Amino acid sequence: MEPGLEELMPRLLPVGDCDLAEDFDPTVPPRTPQEYLKRVQIEAARCPDVVVAKIDPRKLKKKPTVNISSLNKHRNHWRSQHLDSNVTMPKSEDEEGWKKFCLGEKIYSEIDALPDNENLGIDYMKVGFPPLLSIVSRMNQATVTSVLEYLISWFGEKKFTPELGRWLYALLACLEKPLLPEAHSLIRQLARRCSEVRALEESKNEEQISALNLIICLVSRYFDQRDLADEPS
Repeated sequence: MEPGLEELMPRLLPVGDCDLAEDFDPTVPPRTPQEYLKRVQIEAARCPDVVVAKIDPRKLKKKPTVNISSLNKHRNHWRSQHLDSNVTMPKSEDEEGWKKFCLGEKIYSEIDALPDNENLGIDYMKVGFPPLLSIVSRMNQATVTSVLEYLISWFGEKKFTPELGRWLYALLACLEKPLLPEAHSLIRQLARRCSEVRALEESKNEEQISALNLIICLVSRYFDQRDLADEPS
């Protein structure tokens, strides 16, 4: 055994002195629990106190990229999944139909409460369909842009809701770069509206502010609209 290895690191668990055979060899697989514990102690003692990783600084300067082929592969997978029988997606040009589909009749009609029937489960026509992958994967870029325009127009006059936030996030995630000119204008309009609503938020609802911050961050950072980004504090 190498000199100095007996001066082991402090023990974190109570391990008594091991009665080892005189022919104990730490280089061979342990034959008893005592030999295993002794071998672990020896290996720990050989570890340096500080380990420095060798990193090539040039690799840190490279901008991260998005693997579009991988995204398309997953999109095709979800597009192939069957939709439930109660899901009927509106046509691309049906603005009111998409607002009802995404937000539900309760929000669309600004009704405080609709009669519920717990025995029938969730009525998505009332509460809105969530942006499931099996749904958004069926939307081409023209439809994504159209629905985004419908919801941003709604948001321009109405309050921010979790249902609206989920769909805005999903549609932003579906936008492909480089952006079409109309999509570029829409996301900038969306970020400005989020900033306005955040500034006027009196109750300081943390969940809502976090959602607004996320949308602003996506537009400014991911879609490179840097002039709309929040100033670092």
